[in-house]
Amino acid sequence: MSEATATEVDYQDLVDRLMQRLRLRSAPLALQLFETVDEMRGIKGIRWPVEGTRFSMCQLVGQARWLGWTLGATHEHVPPDSNCGGVMGLNAPGKKYLDGSMFHGVWFATIEASREHQAQMPRVPSGKYVGVVLSPLASGRLKQPDSVLVYATPGQMVTLINALQHRSYVRYQFATTGESACADSWGAGLATREPSMSIPCFAERRFGGVQDDELLIALQVSHLQEIVLGLDWLAGHGIRYPIPPYGIQCDPAAAFQASYAGKL
Repeated sequence: MSEATATEVDYQDLVDRLMQRLRLRSAPLALQLFETVDEMRGIKGIRWPVEGTRFSMCQLVGQARWLGWTLGATHEHVPPDSNCGGVMGLNAPGKKYLDGSMFHGVWFATIEASREHQAQMPRVPSGKYVGVVLSPLASGRLKQPDSVLVYATPGQMVTLINALQHRSYVRYQFATTGESACADSWGAGLATREPSMSIPCFAERRFGGVQDDELLIALQVSHLQEIVLGLDWLAGHGIRYPIPPYGIQCDPAAAFQASYAGKL
């Protein structure tokens, strides 16, 4: 679980401050893994996919994101033995995925490339968790989220990262899986508990409601706390979103002087 707990964090205030500074299209989404379905059923307001239906995981994330639902899902609600559940550790991917045959001839011209795509994909190990609950962070229904998903445009995202780096610098390095990029966001984020940004893939954009100009980052609540502090600090130094365009043919000396007074 995340080191932050519900007694320590006012999730509504945290979200309000983030939304005010970054003007996000949708509010941050909390994600929590569970070892039993009974635990999941205890979440206030939880709903489930209609019996007999299966969705891609990015569709389920999209439903919670855009509709504001608190949504539970197990392996029974996603394509069987697939990466939809496999990336979160709800199941082990089946042989046709791991041997490369599933994506061969669709995404990859050679079986070797398809097999390597699966071999290098970040995943939560299977066997511990049976389900996931997705819910808007501000609702407070998930008391100890394992990850928080933030969708943002490139300008919003770089400002978010600037805020995260403002007093404890880390040079973040993000990888891309290509197709199945959910492995780069919630997959890597859940597995490492480190900030994990992705370029959402074709499937996330076609099925999951991700817009053409959006990126995705998976964070811990503690990262969000640092980000809102950093956004306030940066704003106090004239760095805010939206980023005002200065013009490609204007001498930037005046702008530099405002930011770097006495240092030029």
